[in-house]
Amino acid sequence: MPQEETFLTPADNLVAEGIPPIPMSLVEQVGRYTDFRAASLLDFHPTLREMLISTRFASSAQLHLVKMPGGARTQLTFYPDAVGGARFEPTQAQYLVFSKDVGGSEFSQLYRMDMASRDVTLLTDGTSRNTSARFSRCGTKLIYCSTRRTGADGDLWMMDPLQPETDRLVCELKGGGWFPLDFNADGDHVVVCEYVSVNESYLWLLSVQSGDLRLLTPKTGEQVAYDYAEFAPDGRGLWVTSDRGSEFSHLAYLPLDGSSETTLTTHIPWDISEAALSPHGDMIAFIANEDGISKLRLLDTGNCLELNPPTLPVGDIFGLKWSKSTGELGFTMATASSPYDAFSYCPASGEVTRWTESETGGLVTSEYSDAELVRWQSFDSLTISGFLYRPPVRFTGPRPVVVDIHGGPEGQSTPGFLARKNYLLNELGVCILFPNVRGSTGYGKTFVARDNGLKRPDSYRDIGALLDWIQEQPDLDADRVMLTGGSYGGHMTLACATLYADRIACALAEVGMSNLVTFLENTQEYRRDLRRAEYGDERDPEMRAFLEIIAPLNLAHLITKPLFVVQGANDPRVPLSEAEQMVRTVRKNGTPVWYLMAKDEGHGFAKKPNQDFRFYATVLFMREFLMR
Repeated sequence: MPQEETFLTPADNLVAEGIPPIPMSLVEQVGRYTDFRAASLLDFHPTLREMLISTRFASSAQLHLVKMPGGARTQLTFYPDAVGGARFEPTQAQYLVFSKDVGGSEFSQLYRMDMASRDVTLLTDGTSRNTSARFSRCGTKLIYCSTRRTGADGDLWMMDPLQPETDRLVCELKGGGWFPLDFNADGDHVVVCEYVSVNESYLWLLSVQSGDLRLLTPKTGEQVAYDYAEFAPDGRGLWVTSDRGSEFSHLAYLPLDGSSETTLTTHIPWDISEAALSPHGDMIAFIANEDGISKLRLLDTGNCLELNPPTLPVGDIFGLKWSKSTGELGFTMATASSPYDAFSYCPASGEVTRWTESETGGLVTSEYSDAELVRWQSFDSLTISGFLYRPPVRFTGPRPVVVDIHGGPEGQSTPGFLARKNYLLNELGVCILFPNVRGSTGYGKTFVARDNGLKRPDSYRDIGALLDWIQEQPDLDADRVMLTGGSYGGHMTLACATLYADRIACALAEVGMSNLVTFLENTQEYRRDLRRAEYGDERDPEMRAFLEIIAPLNLAHLITKPLFVVQGANDPRVPLSEAEQMVRTVRKNGTPVWYLMAKDEGHGFAKKPNQDFRFYATVLFMREFLMR
């Protein structure tokens, strides 16, 4: 007699509406694809060859100490919510400072953990948003941004973490786009970035004693973006990344005496996405984003010539950190066949060392397919690109396609490990395509501005052109296409579900904006002006009318294909109301709508049990509406 099917019951923190019961047989089939881990480097110990990393063993990512390459991961924090960034006190590592929020609210607090006792002390006020903590070289000063004064403005505060009572306001600022980057050697000045938009930011020099700010990058009329700045050892200048006079962000040297910056990587026609100066200042490591591929490179700061870089596989690299004790360069890397793990590179020996080897649920991932870079022409002949993952060759005939749109919109899809999504490739035989539509970073500052304000629908039309391209591919099934994405990718999914309902099978939107007017009115105040620079100012009557015309919410009657909406209740970026109003409106069409809301999550699901349930429901949704 066949065994009766049993079903997975959603946990009390989940609201699941319209989602059919999830069979335990599906959970068992998918299970191994949810049991992967990932690890990322956070910091090196200042005197020992040890690493501080982030990885997950229970429901959320926590801090772990790794005392040697391949060594045990000793867990340091044990919270229900993920722990964010962390840094050792930079002289002896007697303590570390880490950040953590509650329930995905992003109102992070700073904490001190004493390494000997593991005692934890709250350093901030417990209610405001506190970010971007940076130590002085001597470790007695910690500067950070906090919204505690107004709830919206990111003022600069400073304390000695061993004496939290020394906490003081250094400088009052206007807006939420300020963050400190680096102390000088003496600890009396800090270089501070003022972020206006992805194409416009400024560097300031802050006196921590007086609180006075001096503008280092004059406002000349040309919009210039600075993402990185670090003091040279002699304190006379800054190593920066800048796109002054260029489409792309280059490594440059900016003297503090007011003379012009010197650009050093004009031979690289791509963005420099990250950089880090070695402890003695003799080398800079940097990452070139070459058509979405991360290339790690090194520069001799004495003669400004490039050094031989390490040989690394194609993948995603970030989180550059130098070890003061060994001179190694640490970084985090993932490939199509390997999840994110921590590595180091020794410039003296040329040796690359893997510090962590994250589990993959017992799956053999060595044969997982690499991403294929594909291109298509959009409506205006602009070339758009993306990364296509194909299923194993045992799947024959035209394959269903998942179009997975990144967030941001100033973001970029890059090739790496697909984690749970490998199930879609390997077991369902689905192709997954990650487009980088106009507005994506990595392709020049003109490209990233092509979707701003009144040009917003042009990015939607890039997806329409992609659907045309899919129709021309004999191995792709244009009748079985699912759109999905998170954050701005969720907004794109909703918008394109109204525009191309006759060309898709279904859509899944996670934490996506359903109306840019209501989004701008209700997103947290500290980020409102930053988003207006991208989407337009809803307080302007003309812009407001335009945003209402293109709002997916106001076009919801056009959504005739099944829709799955995922949302975190505590999302400070895209409020819960954006999902609720969309679900309520689309249901009036009689269109099938699945809705999953987690009461203990924010802008995306961070806890493994919630991620797992969402994925089980996603597979069920795809089986029901895409795989037919």
